[in-house]
Amino acid sequence: MLRGLNPLLSPDLLHTLASMGHGDEIVIADANFPGTSSARRLIRMDGVSATDVLRAVLEIMPLDTFVPDPALTMQVVDDPEAIPDVVARFQQIIETTADYPATVTGLERHAFYDRARAAFAVIQTGETRLYGNIIVKKGVVAP
Repeated sequence: MLRGLNPLLSPDLLHTLASMGHGDEIVIADANFPGTSSARRLIRMDGVSATDVLRAVLEIMPLDTFVPDPALTMQVVDDPEAIPDVVARFQQIIETTADYPATVTGLERHAFYDRARAAFAVIQTGETRLYGNIIVKKGVVAP
């Protein structure tokens, strides 16, 4: 146990976040996401919500400030303008937790899967809300 860190940040997750470089992306995925077949590195966090994981990650990892879209969610199939409750919650967490409060951008479902396959890692959560998936891009820690 360490002081000052969210207890959801397991040794494997901490190592993954610390190993990422500027511009690397990590996926926080819901329980329905094809994590095993999509991930280069997979971290399982069954029983934990995607929103709780996002908050824990953003407490220690900066969002990229060099791109217009450092936070991407999966668009609803056949309704790309829809904003599911879980996505609205992702936006609130980014606004209150991230050092760079960016606007969440939607990405078409298959484009999201392609982007996730290229990500540094996937965190598979126990999130049961549909479309509870987000990709965040790591920024730099300023001196």
